[in-house]
Amino acid sequence: MCLRCFVRLRIVRAFGKDDATMVVAMFFNLAFAICTFAGAKYGFGQEMNWFVDKPGYLRYALLYWWLGQNFYLVTAIIAKLSIAMTLLRITPNRVHAVILYTVSGLTLLVGAVFVLVSIFECTPVDFFWNRMTKSGKCIDPNALVGVAYLGSAVAAATDFTLGLLPCVIVWNLQMNRRTKIALAGIMGLGCIAGATVVARIPYLSAYKHADFLHATHPVSVCSNIETGVGITASSLATLRPIFRFLRDTKSGSRSRKRPTENSYPLSNVTNGGQRHWASINSGYHATITGRQASMQNVSTESITPLNQGMKIERSFQVDHV
Repeated sequence: MCLRCFVRLRIVRAFGKDDATMVVAMFFNLAFAICTFAGAKYGFGQEMNWFVDKPGYLRYALLYWWLGQNFYLVTAIIAKLSIAMTLLRITPNRVHAVILYTVSGLTLLVGAVFVLVSIFECTPVDFFWNRMTKSGKCIDPNALVGVAYLGSAVAAATDFTLGLLPCVIVWNLQMNRRTKIALAGIMGLGCIAGATVVARIPYLSAYKHADFLHATHPVSVCSNIETGVGITASSLATLRPIFRFLRDTKSGSRSRKRPTENSYPLSNVTNGGQRHWASINSGYHATITGRQASMQNVSTESITPLNQGMKIERSFQVDHV
């Protein structure tokens, strides 16, 4: 994630909304990881008889479990929205855009339901981790398992969609075949996230287990893998410019080299297609016009097919004697 921010802010200089959204997802994922480590200290994965001589640990174990689950849900929602935003920027296909908007809508809708059920699972809310010393009630565990099955089914479908659709989108971009295969493979790692969701489904019945801190530890492991792989795959796909940056840094920055005679950098072509008129030789002129695909708040490079690309016009002056 740090490398992604470096590329967007320092090299490409186009930090987009999809990048900012993924940064937010990363912070929630870090909070999820912290809760997992803290919960492991206080008894994650342990059976209830382990808490007999550690009564204070049970409260903190339940609290960190509750916090971790909600941080995971928010992380998964935001990360998928960021990936969808990235793909929407580089796809010119209307059908692909409809698919991505549908994925985003389902993610928001089902994710919001799951988050609300998770937060307000018990009344009052803190009864979830204070059940040993406080009176209250929680929803039927069977209802919670049903919501978990629904959420996992939608999560698996959206993960596989976001993992496979880039392979189709990337194939139409203006890249060489090797780059297309590499980029599609990296973004296709999102399918691993979908596979972990599928692997987690058989363990969801553990939500209604009396000893659920022990029974749900496979759910926690799969959830950590899902969010981690999704964020990593999305960030790896943005790192292509860093290799050019390292190569140029090693050989000497091109910006410090003196231009040769009659050579003009294309960076002189400003946004909006303004012309740069250069006198090359006596009686010979060159007009360079360009069109940049980068727009404000867009984090993708100019790799999508354009109707009007760069063109070079040459005009000659002929004198009759």
